[in-house]
Amino acid sequence: MKNFVFISPNFPTNYWQFCRELKKNGLRVLGVGDQPYHELLPELRESLTEYYKVGSMENYDEVYRAVAFFISKYGRIDWLESNNEYWLERDAMLRTDFHITSGFQVEDMPRIKYKSKMKEYYQKVGIPTARYYIVEDWQGAVDFIGKVGYPVIVKPDNGVGASHTYKINNEDDLKWFFGEKEANVSYIMEEFIHAEVNSYDAVIDSNGEPVFETGNVTPGSIMDVVNTNDNSIYYIVKDLAEDTRKAGRATVKSFGVKSRFVHFEFFRLTQDQEGMGKKGDVVALEVNMRPCGGFSPDMMNYANSTDVYKIWADMIAFDRSTKESGKHMFCAFCGRRDGKDFVLSDEELVNKYASKMKMVQRIPDALSGAMGNRMFVAVFDTEDEMNAFYKEAVLCK
Repeated sequence: MKNFVFISPNFPTNYWQFCRELKKNGLRVLGVGDQPYHELLPELRESLTEYYKVGSMENYDEVYRAVAFFISKYGRIDWLESNNEYWLERDAMLRTDFHITSGFQVEDMPRIKYKSKMKEYYQKVGIPTARYYIVEDWQGAVDFIGKVGYPVIVKPDNGVGASHTYKINNEDDLKWFFGEKEANVSYIMEEFIHAEVNSYDAVIDSNGEPVFETGNVTPGSIMDVVNTNDNSIYYIVKDLAEDTRKAGRATVKSFGVKSRFVHFEFFRLTQDQEGMGKKGDVVALEVNMRPCGGFSPDMMNYANSTDVYKIWADMIAFDRSTKESGKHMFCAFCGRRDGKDFVLSDEELVNKYASKMKMVQRIPDALSGAMGNRMFVAVFDTEDEMNAFYKEAVLCK
């Protein structure tokens, strides 16, 4: 029996389904987390052979000892994974230290975690990338802006999500940034791209080939959602655009991705931009070597009438999946903010779209920065129907 160590299987709360499908496929699933065992979802407890509680997931020694304990009890670990951006580097350290060769190692981290180092791998397959400057001092920033013009985007070179990401519109903004930036953090400054975010989401087998593919579109900016405390909207596409598919597959090959669930973000230009391309072109943003965050895996299921938890677990166990997709639809996410006075109350919104609604629940605080406080997930046959839902969902008095 193969041993799979799942790091922090309790977060996000829907990840217990990965564990369930691994167990169904005959793997021994061993969990490491800091939540007390009795507080785990019953479905997660049922899916785990054993759970090792640590005092803090931030304490590497504790997590290391947990994995060592599992090895002493069950033998060699075949897989170790969290499917979580926050723990990618921790996962790689554990694999390297325990010689678990089925995933990224410490030496792989720079190209998949540092936004500046990702660019080389996009460029290898002909995907344009934004010009950038690793922020060192005021004059260097001013010189860079002199080349690309305002606005520019500044964010941690090694960061998670849209936190600490800023749009610098003028010299006053630049002065504010230099006064606020953390001294021990490396920041990347990039030219502003006029675009919406389109993603390539896929389960990739051990040969670097897709077992399942889909994608999402974020009409606005997650950075603006976080920084302005706005509502959040994005959707899983009904059918993946061929140019996104082509760019996603090329990126898989360039980065050497194998046996992973991935979420690659691209810009689709909303206007012609010198050095990047024409309106509608797909250009690089960043790679994420894990599933799209939050409840996106469930949304992929609704949009494709399938089960990506099973598809991923099949890839782990058998390096393939026979799970097919059914009817394709748009799957829309709307994250409402607390404190906003909407024209339709939550109850009225749910009642009006009852036949379309798939999920309605409170968003965990740890995810609320980018996703809002209350989520509504619904499916639609047409883009027009989905846009009508969005219009009513975010309209305030």
